[in-house]
Amino acid sequence: MKILRSFYEQSTVDVARQLLGKYLVRKHPDGTTVGRIVETEAYIGPQDKACHASRGRTPRTEIMFGPAGHAYVYFVYGFHYMLNIVTEGKDFPAAVLIRAVEPLRGIALMKKRRGTEEPRNLASGPGKLCEAFAIDRTLNGSDMCGGILYVEDHAEPVTKVVTTPRIGVDYAGKWKHKPWRFLIRDNTFVSKP
Repeated sequence: MKILRSFYEQSTVDVARQLLGKYLVRKHPDGTTVGRIVETEAYIGPQDKACHASRGRTPRTEIMFGPAGHAYVYFVYGFHYMLNIVTEGKDFPAAVLIRAVEPLRGIALMKKRRGTEEPRNLASGPGKLCEAFAIDRTLNGSDMCGGILYVEDHAEPVTKVVTTPRIGVDYAGKWKHKPWRFLIRDNTFVSKP
């Protein structure tokens, strides 16, 4: 069952935790790819120095200030896209970064896009995931309740959740210590255990 907008309107930390075990689906002319979400990170509001919104409302971050349930896709390090899902309410910029998924369907297509045969390297990081799922800036602002990029709930409970500080946000001062990264314990597809 496709997740409804009301799910994304919850607190960002709750959404980040509850997305674990849900299925990310990407419909594409080349085929459909599906992966079980195994790692997420929460980014919450203008005070969070790790959040893009801490630099203010800009053309790049405008999506984050919109309604919940839309994709915020941005480009980093000159060659990686990152998929985030906007959460909470309009004019409060918050989002969940989808850090890793366990590939389930469309694996041959993911291997072709990623140029690897190793299942562990297909989507075990936010940049890898976007390449494997053909997610780029053309999907920025996409409705995650639509028919191209969305999340499904297959009612598969996740009981072994690990919480850690976020990764790669050393510049964020005290905010780098926030325990807003969530992952499924012992899952081999997380970016870093």
